[in-house]
Amino acid sequence: MLRALIFDVDGTLAETEELHRRAFNETFTAAGIDWDWDQGLYARLLEVTGGKERIRHFIDVYGARPILGDAAIASLHKAKTQRYTDFVAGGDITLRPGIAALLSEASSQGVRLAIATTTSRPNVDALLRATLGTQPFEVIAAGDDVVAKKPSPDVYLLALERLGLPAAACVAVEDTLNGLKSAQSAGLACVITPSVYGGAGPFPGALKVVDLSKSSVGVADIAGWLAETGRDRADVNVSQPPLTCRS
Repeated sequence: MLRALIFDVDGTLAETEELHRRAFNETFTAAGIDWDWDQGLYARLLEVTGGKERIRHFIDVYGARPILGDAAIASLHKAKTQRYTDFVAGGDITLRPGIAALLSEASSQGVRLAIATTTSRPNVDALLRATLGTQPFEVIAAGDDVVAKKPSPDVYLLALERLGLPAAACVAVEDTLNGLKSAQSAGLACVITPSVYGGAGPFPGALKVVDLSKSSVGVADIAGWLAETGRDRADVNVSQPPLTCRS
């Protein structure tokens, strides 16, 4: 039986990545750094999960200058997060089609809701305030909470731990291959909802790939897909690395 849905945030709940890209570029300019991440470059950088990790990757792999230490990267990312949350609070974002209805339906049917994301908690809170007003998620596991980002399973393992539920009773909702791998490594079945920056796949082993712009998805649909696998009637045994949380 389906007992919980665990959602990614960026690209899954909302098409946030273009707003993130704008926040990064405006933050670079404000800091006097001559970087400009166009859409093509940003799509490649999104293969690295986590904003601070993305900046470090840009410096190390692309040879970007100036070379920044960890403290400077953290400060730059903090400024970017503030700029992004200001954009969101100003009404610059909406939920993807069908998401609000799915959340409402799940809540009304007693299906618990959680978040497992590599984005920072302030970004999550700002999006939920701006788009939903009320907070329907019982558990939020964010990038601040774990050391290893997706495709590591750690953030999903943390969400499951906080829910107190087995992976076999839950379904993840994601938009990227890294997110799919993260969910699968935590023992979860995963529905993929392709997004603008999430990549076209393939998404091997996904429970279902659904284009939200063309098809609505309900709790009964997801529960039916899960039941077809038999996963909800047996424990799922997977080899999992140890969960490492931030202190």
